[in-house]
Amino acid sequence: MTDRYRVLVTDEIDPEGVAILRAHPMIEVFEKPTRPAAEVLEEIGAYDAFIGRSATRVSRELLQRGERLKVIGRAGVGVDNVDIPTATELGIAVINAPGGNTVSVAELAFGVLIGLVRNLPRAWESMHAGRWDRSQLGGVELRGKTMAIIGVGRIGSEMGRRARAFGMHVIGYDPYVGPARFEELGIERVARLSEALDRGDVVTVHVPLNAETHGMIGAPELARLPRDAYVLNLARGGVVVEDALVEALRTKRIAGAALDVFEHEPLAADNPLRTVPNLVLTPHLGASTRDAQRNVAIEACEAVRDALVTGDLSAAMNATSVGGAGMRELRPLLALADRLGRLGRALVPGALTSLEVRYTGARAEAPRPLLLAALQGAMRDVVERRAINLVNAQHVAAGRGIETASTHVDGRGELGEEIELRLEGGERSIRVGGAVLGETHGRIIRIGPFRVDVAPRGVMLVLRNRDVPGVIGRVGTLLGEAGVNIAEYHQARLQVGGEALAAVSVDSRIPQDVIELLASKPEILEVRQVEME
Repeated sequence: MTDRYRVLVTDEIDPEGVAILRAHPMIEVFEKPTRPAAEVLEEIGAYDAFIGRSATRVSRELLQRGERLKVIGRAGVGVDNVDIPTATELGIAVINAPGGNTVSVAELAFGVLIGLVRNLPRAWESMHAGRWDRSQLGGVELRGKTMAIIGVGRIGSEMGRRARAFGMHVIGYDPYVGPARFEELGIERVARLSEALDRGDVVTVHVPLNAETHGMIGAPELARLPRDAYVLNLARGGVVVEDALVEALRTKRIAGAALDVFEHEPLAADNPLRTVPNLVLTPHLGASTRDAQRNVAIEACEAVRDALVTGDLSAAMNATSVGGAGMRELRPLLALADRLGRLGRALVPGALTSLEVRYTGARAEAPRPLLLAALQGAMRDVVERRAINLVNAQHVAAGRGIETASTHVDGRGELGEEIELRLEGGERSIRVGGAVLGETHGRIIRIGPFRVDVAPRGVMLVLRNRDVPGVIGRVGTLLGEAGVNIAEYHQARLQVGGEALAAVSVDSRIPQDVIELLASKPEILEVRQVEME
């Protein structure tokens, strides 16, 4: 097959994940070891997707060189090695595997915590050195202590469950998690980072690395901690300021700490962290269990496969605000919004200046993705090198000065869930509308002031004409003589003898000379052809 998707896999992705890709007949896998950036740059233009871990940096230059790239897959949680703004600008979906290594990281965190509070690293060292330092290795219990979790996502939630099992009191700070979720997890919610630090006997951070979290725990924050506190960072290097942590440990400002991640990896042999007392260091082992590597590889490879083969971007972190099952449930509505965007754009002359979406239905999360899908349809021919999609639709629209808006009307439309688009361009505006009947059956129900009922499939011919006898017959004859088969023909009018509109669904594209012949008829006012698929 010459039209198979080419996927570059590197950084030692687990074979079970790679097997998922190899099993699909539309995917061709090229599995290569981690290599210098220059070598990857030379060949990235030949691939439709890239899957790796943290060893390969997905830079702006790499993304720009990857003219065929549609998807970047990261077999892990962190994506700080991926230039997400550039990927979004270029319409490349970025997919990670947020759930696969959750348990492995949480278990390692508790393992090093128990080692810290019971002095296990020092005990192991002393015993192997032939000593018996029992009197110097007293520790403390976790029961009754307060764990402060910074970042109450998947891993933070698992830490909370384990802490409660040890009889700890658990508090959490995360401005992006609502009170209901804290209550569900049994974690006391604190409103400020400072409060979490003031109260935490154990402070564990589980946040992504970004502009907001870089240096989040520095000297001022460490100074707030109780003197017998412990600090854990198994999230991303750079969240805890390493120099400040070294000073806090050497001055016994805190009791101990554990780091699994570092600002620069691998950690240099002469790094001061290696000489600090009561600091447990591990070489980024959080996800390094067989189970986690298998899980993240399977999760990432399945998502990349679905994105390539079916266009399912539900796992893409830079696509929309709706993911997972919610995104999949919206697919019939997204398909309809895309086709309405195509239809509306064909009926608006000149440059598109604004697009508004009005959704009537029970899904409060729907308007934003529907706006992106409508933009995708309306702007499908404006991106020169790459396809317009849910990832870059808003970015492209903003770059072209297109104003956008979306509204939600809670309830049910006349025909079920309904979408209405209002598009403006030049000196004309138009409204087009559609409805999803049942679960998957989308219909176009409005074009301008006219009520219609036609399926958005194949090619649609939209005619404005005078309401006079014989128009339908003449149109049908012309299309038949050109070998164009009519699937549906819907005629609508506002009043007898006035202006009418025909929405004609046909099985193939109509030749331009036939379009011109139709337009030349005195009773035909306007002819537009729209490719719906």
